[in-house]
Amino acid sequence: MSQPDHHRPEARSDQNTKNWSQSVRELHELYCHWTAQTLTLRFDRERLWCEFLRAGFSAQDLERVLTYLQKEIRAERRNIGALKLSNLLQLDRFEEDLNISRVRLKPPAPRPNPTLHSAPDPQIDDHQRHKIVDELRTFRQRLRRNGSAS
Repeated sequence: MSQPDHHRPEARSDQNTKNWSQSVRELHELYCHWTAQTLTLRFDRERLWCEFLRAGFSAQDLERVLTYLQKEIRAERRNIGALKLSNLLQLDRFEEDLNISRVRLKPPAPRPNPTLHSAPDPQIDDHQRHKIVDELRTFRQRLRRNGSAS
């Protein structure tokens, strides 16, 4: 008695290969769409996408990282080369970017309002003002004497 096709190991392998191939094509198309690039899907790129899937990443992860990187590039915190497929699919870096994109930073602690120092004692200011006016008057008198002496 023979087993139905889906129970034979080679049939499952063929089905998995078809699913992987389709997933790879779909991911590559999404990547090209989201980055406005046109890249052929050659063997090396297929391999990178397969490793991406084997590592457990998904299309949602890809979209999240691409969105994050595009924001960072617009803010001039990242280089546009971060969107290159060969850079993006370095799995350790992809995982780091994915984790960073999920981080919710706490807002910075509010800065204490600069306290206005109380106005200096008006009597001291008046005293200083009178002293400066007297020094200025004395200086002018010296200038007049020196100017008339020449």
